[in-house]
Amino acid sequence: MRTQEVNGTASRHYYNQFLSLIKEKGDEWIEKCQQLRRDSRREAGFTLIEVMIVVAIVAILAAIAYPSYIEHVKRAHRADAKTALLENAQFLERNFTESNVYNKTSANADITLPQTQSPASGTAIYTVSATTLSATAYRLTATPVVGGSMDGDSCGNFTLSNLGVKGTVAECWRR
Repeated sequence: MRTQEVNGTASRHYYNQFLSLIKEKGDEWIEKCQQLRRDSRREAGFTLIEVMIVVAIVAILAAIAYPSYIEHVKRAHRADAKTALLENAQFLERNFTESNVYNKTSANADITLPQTQSPASGTAIYTVSATTLSATAYRLTATPVVGGSMDGDSCGNFTLSNLGVKGTVAECWRR
């Protein structure tokens, strides 16, 4: 019982000291709290100049990166078209080895190319066809789809013959 009274008295004593301290210094504390609040508001945001600098930097990076990205995508589409031509040429050469002609199978049926578009699945970027297909020669062509992303490309059509002659702008086969 004595301990409770001592603890209760001590608690009340500290509480009373706290209240008197608040009465004496309360206005000063409130003012300091409000000052801290005002200061934190000023430091929390960005100025308009800072935002405009960031926007300018992003715009410059985008102006450099976007054309590079588009050129990379075009190179990838060209590579897909060249791959389709080479796969079809390999198919025709295998057929020639078996049947001794390019345009017929060993069962004397007409040849159909395994790949007629590039890419093989999805939306066609190039159409692949045999513009010349006879018993002794072939000429494969990859033509950009009209209205597609490669329409009007500087490389134009890619061609490949049974002699290995690659037709189009020469540098396009190397890119």
